[in-house]
Amino acid sequence: MPTRNISFTPEQDAFIEDVVQSGEYQNASEMVRDALRALQQRREEDALKLEALRLQIRAGVEALDGGDYVEVAADDLDRYLDNLGTRPPKPR
Repeated sequence: MPTRNISFTPEQDAFIEDVVQSGEYQNASEMVRDALRALQQRREEDALKLEALRLQIRAGVEALDGGDYVEVAADDLDRYLDNLGTRPPKPR
């Protein structure tokens, strides 16, 4: 397994020591590897969220280009936004 020398702040070093001493990890390397796995997972999740956002933006732009939008006057904007999550009553 490759070895790297890394430096920590005193606070980070104390945190690592506390976590290892609590028995949660057997040693500092195990804890740092777990932290790196969490960072990798977060980055993968962020990339997926970014791609989903890009798809939604693309769909929004296509809707605008196709004329599929509602114009709202500035005076009515707050009321319009307040009602976005509500559905109109069903016809009887």
